[in-house]
Amino acid sequence: MGKPTVVVTDDRFGSYEIERAVFEGYGIELVVLDREGDRVRRNALREADAVLVNQRKLGAEEIEGLQRCLVISRYGTGYDNVDVEAATRRGIWVARVPDYCHEEVADHALSLLLACARRLPSIDRRVRGGEWNIHTGLGTRRIAGKTLGILGYGWTGRALHRKVAGLGLGRVLVSDHRLAQGDLAGTGALVVPCDKLLRDSDFVSLHIPMRGENRHLIDRASLGLMKPGAILINTSRGPVIDQEAVVEALMERRLDSAGLDVFEGEPPIEDTALRSLDNVILTDHCAYYSEESLAELKHKAACNVLEVFLGHDPTYPVNRLEKARTPGSLLQAGAALVTAP
Repeated sequence: MGKPTVVVTDDRFGSYEIERAVFEGYGIELVVLDREGDRVRRNALREADAVLVNQRKLGAEEIEGLQRCLVISRYGTGYDNVDVEAATRRGIWVARVPDYCHEEVADHALSLLLACARRLPSIDRRVRGGEWNIHTGLGTRRIAGKTLGILGYGWTGRALHRKVAGLGLGRVLVSDHRLAQGDLAGTGALVVPCDKLLRDSDFVSLHIPMRGENRHLIDRASLGLMKPGAILINTSRGPVIDQEAVVEALMERRLDSAGLDVFEGEPPIEDTALRSLDNVILTDHCAYYSEESLAELKHKAACNVLEVFLGHDPTYPVNRLEKARTPGSLLQAGAALVTAP
């Protein structure tokens, strides 16, 4: 029997020493795909015992072609680019890394919020252009005493709430379908329905997953509920907002400004209206990133694979299998399990 093979579907990182370190001693071969043709890609995936997927879409047709695959492990918290139902039908685990970057994403959301509120990009551009004493005409408002709405209260939403404790906010509102309405014991936040959060918040930060019911959750109707002059921050998933509707609200100044790290189409090169606005801050889907978080992501994604090869469930499963494919004797006997940090 040949070496167990793990295929990376799309090369975003360049280096895979961390993954190879996880697999070291097990006789596992790592194959990284980049711009190979369809035939080469199909052949590689057909022979893969596991798949590590980044941003590439793995739909039902490609999953049907996975003849030996035991597990698809996604580099990231979300998994909307993997057809989980198709994998489940085939007895293939789908796994992710849900806990690796919530501190970084919360930092990024807070940075975007402060930069929008303080008009930093506009001031920077104009000072570089030789202007001075421009700040008095920018309409900058005080942050203290205002209301922050956190839509989604998972790891990242909670981390953001903790980080804003020193800003002197008047209220923090939280909306999350998993939480009962009322005081969030010991946190100083109030759990409210989504529509009330949108109506009452001066700043709204989105931290919800991209699932079917969340697509275009922030649409024209939702934007119509928001306070005139509110600030919108999105570091979750691009399709959570109706981008066209947000652009209209920004152009008409119904929204004061927005900080967007994610977009409906990435990169957002086709949306010239969005890129021309001076009251939006755009970053390149980088909220997740730090040197530490990237290393943790790569290690844990690889450990999902290794756990399955050793006959266990993945550390972070997305699906539940009545009958998973069995690994047989894929691995060298006597190798010790590498655990995630």
